[in-house]
Amino acid sequence: MKHVEERFGPDANKEVLLMCIGVTSGIGRLIFGHMADYVPGVYKVFLQVASFLVIGLMSIMIPVCKIFGGLVAVCLLMGLFDGCFICIMAPIAFQLVGSQNVSQAIGFLLGMMSVPMVVGPPVAGFLRDRLGNYDVAFYLAGIPPIIGGAVLCLIPWVESRPKRRHAEVAGEAKEHMGLRGMFQMELRSD
Repeated sequence: MKHVEERFGPDANKEVLLMCIGVTSGIGRLIFGHMADYVPGVYKVFLQVASFLVIGLMSIMIPVCKIFGGLVAVCLLMGLFDGCFICIMAPIAFQLVGSQNVSQAIGFLLGMMSVPMVVGPPVAGFLRDRLGNYDVAFYLAGIPPIIGGAVLCLIPWVESRPKRRHAEVAGEAKEHMGLRGMFQMELRSD
């Protein structure tokens, strides 16, 4: 809010931005929740990756917006993909850790999210006091979601490794059994 007031003046309707984020977050939950029903298994992670990347990019775009309408568009996109992040979090946790550990996984995730939520505002205020604006704070706030999205891209690969190994072992066993069976057939014919 303070950034909007400094950039666009005290008369700027800054409450509209919060409303845009809230409304599109609800819409995003409906859209992406329905979409996630059609995405198989661990590949729901890619929806989460998309949400992290868009949220990170939109955070970086906030100081770039020179007109209020641009800032509204950024907040609309940020809210939409915030809704994606929120509604996909539980199905991904369930898929990755199973039903026994899903509550711990979600609790751990929310605990990890609380750290930047608590530390971010004082750091942003400190940067604003030192630099005279919030631009660097928004740039820095966009970097962790982008890095997190890049790391999340590895999850389907890591998740499929044991399945690939199992398939390779099963293939080798089948091949071995096939050779053994052929050898036994030759012995019987002799």
